[in-house]
Amino acid sequence: MALRPLHDRIVVRRVEEGEQMRGGLYIPDSAKEKPQEGEVLAVGAGRLDAKGKRLTLEVKAGDRVLFGKYSGNDVKIDGEDAIIMREDEVLAVLG
Repeated sequence: MALRPLHDRIVVRRVEEGEQMRGGLYIPDSAKEKPQEGEVLAVGAGRLDAKGKRLTLEVKAGDRVLFGKYSGNDVKIDGEDAIIMREDEVLAVLG
């Protein structure tokens, strides 16, 4: 993927969970909630502060992160679904 997000934005691919069964019933894709966990594919260079100094991002490519349900913008890159969001929309980095 030849994509470089700008400033403090990151590109995340959702991590899909396995098929869910609740009470022995199969939950169709249309009823499933989107996962709120993903893998960071690319990060921007960081934002500039008021003095013009570049603040680097805390997340890096390859990190697994948790983010809010309605975070970012869904995009399709090279036929693959991804999300472009700001770093401040990330809730936590999974260790």
